[in-house]
Amino acid sequence: MKEAHELDSERDRREEDLRREAARSQTAESPAGAGVRRVGGSRVERVSEDATHRAARQGAREAIEEKEEESGGGGLYGSQIDASHLVGAAIAELVGTFILVFGGTAVAVAAILSRPTAGGAYGSLAIALAFGLALAIVVASIGHVSGAHVNPAVTLGMAAARRFPWNYVPIYIAAQLVGAVLAALATWLTFGGAGARSKANLAATYPAQGVGDLQAFVVEILITFILVFVVISVATDQRAPAAIAPIAVGFALAVGVFIAGPVTGGAVNPARALGPMVVAGDFTAAWLYILGPIIGGILAALLYDRFLAQTEAPG
Repeated sequence: MKEAHELDSERDRREEDLRREAARSQTAESPAGAGVRRVGGSRVERVSEDATHRAARQGAREAIEEKEEESGGGGLYGSQIDASHLVGAAIAELVGTFILVFGGTAVAVAAILSRPTAGGAYGSLAIALAFGLALAIVVASIGHVSGAHVNPAVTLGMAAARRFPWNYVPIYIAAQLVGAVLAALATWLTFGGAGARSKANLAATYPAQGVGDLQAFVVEILITFILVFVVISVATDQRAPAAIAPIAVGFALAVGVFIAGPVTGGAVNPARALGPMVVAGDFTAAWLYILGPIIGGILAALLYDRFLAQTEAPG
């Protein structure tokens, strides 16, 4: 009897050791949050559901961001940019930039040349409003097609914030520059030989007399920061009312031109600066009108994306 009892005890110990080994093996091999596990009829505690759900949401969000970065989906104003729509988007950027630059520079040249309309000539107020209104109509007309960047600072800011594919950036910027050059030619054509190129430089932007390059550089950073901050806030965040986007963006540009017009001419846009410069043949201080807006745009996009954007749907 004693030997039989010892054999039964030994068998029980071996079975218990086997059950423990099986439990350890299942715990190590099963994924976290797999649910309830049973080993030898005993219940093992469930992994925290909250942690599992958070991990799932994080993984889904990262997958969506990666897909959008590759496809260009989820762009400004609800636009969906991918390889199949890229040509149309580039054409929209060219036309949109043309409308923006032509609409603003034509009014500026008329003001410089003191050309009257019905009464007095255009003034500084008309220039800022012309650029603001032009941007508003561009956003309303092509925002859903290309995102209505019409500004390399916006394009690079969006790309830096991972909201626009980097491989599409050169195409967008090239389209914007071509549109700006065509707009400068159209402004020249509009005013013919009345000094639009020789006297008004086609409304190209240069630092005002007594303004140093560094001062102008900082001002261009600041005003472009304002514009791109407004663009990314109203055009990418679903909490912002879509109907107000064109007005908000247009007013933001007008404010920028109001601020910087007496100091730098208020470019707020490398394409708007370079188009008239190319046709007028004068590249004075061109570097500050390229780097300043780009730096301001990237800073604004990164700030909003990191600290103010809604990263997760409520509920």
